[in-house]
Amino acid sequence: MKHMKKWLAALAMLTLFGAAHAADAVLGPGDVLKISVYGSPDLATDTRVSDAGTITFPLLGPVEVNGLTASGAESKISSLLESGGFVRKPQVNILITQIQNQQVSVIGQINRPGRYPIEGKRTVLDMLAVAGGISADGGDTVALIRKRNGTTTREVIDIIGMVRSGELSSNIEVSANDVLYVERAPRFYIYGEVQRPGPFRLERAMTVLQALSAGGGLTPRGTERGLTIKRRDANGKQQVIDAKQDDLVQNDDVVYIKESLF
Repeated sequence: MKHMKKWLAALAMLTLFGAAHAADAVLGPGDVLKISVYGSPDLATDTRVSDAGTITFPLLGPVEVNGLTASGAESKISSLLESGGFVRKPQVNILITQIQNQQVSVIGQINRPGRYPIEGKRTVLDMLAVAGGISADGGDTVALIRKRNGTTTREVIDIIGMVRSGELSSNIEVSANDVLYVERAPRFYIYGEVQRPGPFRLERAMTVLQALSAGGGLTPRGTERGLTIKRRDANGKQQVIDAKQDDLVQNDDVVYIKESLF
């Protein structure tokens, strides 16, 4: 998992420095724009896209930009200025200083949870990287929650498995208003005659012997004979299971190390 954190941190740097040009962003209500026209400083303006999807521009009045990319809005304003006889062959430049309508929420066990704008095409891994990666308490999976045509769906993506295998088909492209949620990593508990009793992160395919090692091993009075696991079944009822060293530990298991009688 530590290698994964380093990988996500590196990806974050690549994402920040190699981000798509703002011209790829689709404009919508709430976006704040800084517009300039080369050679016409009196036309420079800072404006916000209204709820109706329009901006107010000098000489032109309301201009609908909703759904256009920044470059598309540049072309539209340029065409309107020229067709209106205001500026000959105008060179319009739009800088998006604040993106509000195209954002994804990245929450849960994340180093920098929050809402982040989508500039160009962005995938699940891109957004995790922008948000600083999964925190030390985060699990290996992320839930992608999205609403389409009035229906909300939830898809769980195995981040670690995807990266280890190199199979990136689950690295889905995100859209505006999607939510990425990283849950706390699964844990197990160990107590009794063990050096460091307490809760520990449950690694994949972790055995009882590995769990004992995470707890620092046996105390001088401990024994590996008669290991037990307290585990809740599907109905929430607690069971006590006689465990072997190579048995797999499950989420929220409580491993008990008995005292040796000899």
